[in-house]
Amino acid sequence: MKEYKFKDSGIVLVNKPKGISSNKVVNIVKYKLGAKKCGHLGTLDLEGEGLLPITVNHATKLFNYFLQKDKTYETEFVFGFETDTLDTSGKIIKESDVNFSEEDLKREISSMTTKYMQMPPQYSAKKVNGQVGYKMARKGEAINLQPKEVEITEFVILKKINDNTYRFRITCSSGTYIRSVCRDLAYRLGTYGSMQCILRTRCGVFCIEDAYSLEDIEKGNFSIIPCQDLFYYDIINLNESEFFKLKNGQQLKVDFKNDYYKVFSQKQFLGIAEVKDNLIKLTLRLSDF
Repeated sequence: MKEYKFKDSGIVLVNKPKGISSNKVVNIVKYKLGAKKCGHLGTLDLEGEGLLPITVNHATKLFNYFLQKDKTYETEFVFGFETDTLDTSGKIIKESDVNFSEEDLKREISSMTTKYMQMPPQYSAKKVNGQVGYKMARKGEAINLQPKEVEITEFVILKKINDNTYRFRITCSSGTYIRSVCRDLAYRLGTYGSMQCILRTRCGVFCIEDAYSLEDIEKGNFSIIPCQDLFYYDIINLNESEFFKLKNGQQLKVDFKNDYYKVFSQKQFLGIAEVKDNLIKLTLRLSDF
């Protein structure tokens, strides 16, 4: 059996550059640490850049916990044409004049700051019938996509670059496609649009200011956020006898109110437990024991 040198669990924040896939970044962190498992909390497209939280070892179980966290992006939209990929790397398929005013733009982004049904791009990592969407699109296969409810909670203009190009900051629910936001905004303005670039600056509680560059990762100049620091629950400390019972699936009574807790034994973080009717059950194991 292969021996892995890094046994701790946690999250590494990486500032992903353009031109490298999210999975490649995951593999770089995994190799550098010598970890058994690594994953990420929400992919960035190949040409996307910015915050990419990498989960290490038991922290890979946290994907669903962070799945619904809001994200913030800075992005540039170019109006006047639409591509097959909805970004400027694709092939232009539609063109039109740009006649809207800045007042029109402000009105429409204000009207989009809400929940709405969004159609995903044809070229995306979304799986359709078990197949990745962009792979099907590249083969010219028809993709039966379905709209999904998303929510935009912030949509502001950061800069007017020229008459056809604007930079925005967008905060939205997980699963929102910014390329689709560009398309939908352009339609509201009576034109077409394509996303020029995208930078993720926030993912839940994590911010890009705390992220490490890929160069830092390659040099080993980075730290990992321990799993116990990701939760704000109260703490339960188990003695050796209590830990033995919990470890072996035996019922363990505790004098704590019904709630979720961080559980430790002899200073070792075990994971997250639920107390219900004075019985404790480990619901999320986040260390080896």
